[in-house]
Amino acid sequence: MYVRELFCLFLLAGPGMGWAGPTGADPQIDTSGLKPTAAFSAIQDESQRSVALFTEAARVIESPRCMNCHPVSRQPTQGDDLHPHVPFMRAGPDDHGAPGLPCKSCHGSSNVATVGSRIASIPGNPRWGLAPVSMSWQGKTLGEICRQIKDRARNGGRSLADIRTHMATDRLVGWAWRPGEGRKPAPGTQAEFGTLIEAWISTGAHCPTP
Repeated sequence: MYVRELFCLFLLAGPGMGWAGPTGADPQIDTSGLKPTAAFSAIQDESQRSVALFTEAARVIESPRCMNCHPVSRQPTQGDDLHPHVPFMRAGPDDHGAPGLPCKSCHGSSNVATVGSRIASIPGNPRWGLAPVSMSWQGKTLGEICRQIKDRARNGGRSLADIRTHMATDRLVGWAWRPGEGRKPAPGTQAEFGTLIEAWISTGAHCPTP
């Protein structure tokens, strides 16, 4: 095992580190396949169809695999119950951890299985980190999240086409379907998710209210 993983397991096992409950995935979380775009074709009103498409895609957006990295507090959360990150972490100035304890202290370029730990694996991706504060989602309504995603002033200057590409092909987004041992993946597949986002955009990219 790498020195980094040993260091991280030491932190996880240390006293007073907060949440220490079970790490098994919540059986009530729905990870069934996403509905295909054809399932919404009977909705005649295009704006209503657009909202329905986004609502289905939001089963991914609002899943724990995404929400944990989109905190309002700038403190990452973990697990299907979105409990506070162990050990305590902050986003830091660049959303990749505080000086002296960056995300890469524990999170490498890929998932790493653990042995004898209360977590089954440590997540990993070359760009592991928190979403920017402008994309904080926890505690927001679905309509608020939708408008954030569309707002170029908050989404990194992305056009709707850029958003579709990001959602459908970005490997960090794709981690949600390959989250490592001990975690349920996001519903469906990244390809299904991308198709729903594309259909949402083609029908006007309307957002739910409020």
